[in-house]
Amino acid sequence: MRPLLTKASLPRIRFHDLRHTAGTSAIARGIPLVVVKEMLGHSTISITADIYSHVLPPHQDELAEHMERLYGRAAVQ
Repeated sequence: MRPLLTKASLPRIRFHDLRHTAGTSAIARGIPLVVVKEMLGHSTISITADIYSHVLPPHQDELAEHMERLYGRAAVQ
């Protein structure tokens, strides 16, 4: 792979970096974790979640908005 990268004037990366990029991109685009788990061949979803947790979107704002809709503004203060 290195000769191809050099010929294309691309930085040196490991083949495994491509795998990680594919997983990261899929999660960042909203592909469900279970689908990414299957794509990457991880034995458990916890392995996928541990490796890619930095990409998972935070849901605190979504939860706060949901609680506010259900119970009113006082519930989230």
